[in-house]
Amino acid sequence: MRPFEWIEAASSAQAAGATTVADAMLVTNGERKVGEATVVKAGGIDLIDLMKEDLLAPRRIVNLRGIAGLDQIAAQDDGRLRLGALATVAQLAADPLVRPYAALADAARNAASPQIRAVATLGGNLLQRPRCWYFRSAQHHCARKGGAACFAFGGENQYHAIFDHRGCAIVHPSTLATALVAFDARIELTDAAGGKRETALEDFFVLPSRDLHRENDLRAGEIVSAVLLPQLGPRARSAHLKQAEKESFDWPIADVAVVLEADAQGICRRAALVLGAAAPVPHRARSAEAALRGKPLNEESARAAARAALTGAAPLTKNAYKLPIFEAVIRRAILAAAQA
Repeated sequence: MRPFEWIEAASSAQAAGATTVADAMLVTNGERKVGEATVVKAGGIDLIDLMKEDLLAPRRIVNLRGIAGLDQIAAQDDGRLRLGALATVAQLAADPLVRPYAALADAARNAASPQIRAVATLGGNLLQRPRCWYFRSAQHHCARKGGAACFAFGGENQYHAIFDHRGCAIVHPSTLATALVAFDARIELTDAAGGKRETALEDFFVLPSRDLHRENDLRAGEIVSAVLLPQLGPRARSAHLKQAEKESFDWPIADVAVVLEADAQGICRRAALVLGAAAPVPHRARSAEAALRGKPLNEESARAAARAALTGAAPLTKNAYKLPIFEAVIRRAILAAAQA
């Protein structure tokens, strides 16, 4: 690692003037901006990885961990649940206020390892950079870092996207985001003047077709300060399931969050179904949601919705095996939510 300046931020506004990591890693006209970058640190899990690999060499690091109240989880007067950006993954897994949002609690409980869950934060998890091995390689100047090509299309792409991968085949690395988008969460961003901007989390994430060099709409001079969950309906049920090559501590091959609302007769009135490890952003399977609405929640409707969820999938040369895995995990997640 290279030398850097360390700043302890006392408030969200003080911290919010930092350059985004996306800008800091971008190489244009053969020149890298690493010497100019100022970045923020929460848990620091991803930041340390990027610095050790010399993919990111910031001039200044602003530490957020001392900002009072930014780790709180609390119910608001408007009925929404406020998740502070510095709340750890372990807090999300254990907090009784999060427990009714079962898909989120389960996603947090099964993420990474106990040691990482104790340190990694909600904000950092949502903003972590892609885990694509070409992006993480200093020897590969890929399109996301300002190069001319996405090496995954002609290379090792067995863990890459099967949807929406025009220009770049990364998958979104956040399992928490999969569950949060299914709950229609909103994200709060604070600027250097203390002003706040709120947007739907689903809209916050950016596809490569919109901007090849960014995964989100975090602007210069902003930090993530909270995620806001809407109040659950009395009949809302949810589930999160993932499939990985190993039973623990592994990135998922398929990641699914389902939120359902059914009437007293068991007929689905509302459905949200989101796929992780499938696209550069959490992928909303709207065809599957439409297939469930108005149907009884049973094995037949779950199978039909699972097939519909794969509408438009475009697997690459080495990841078509993901399709039957996703279909099975989606079906199981729907039934798990229906029976919760």
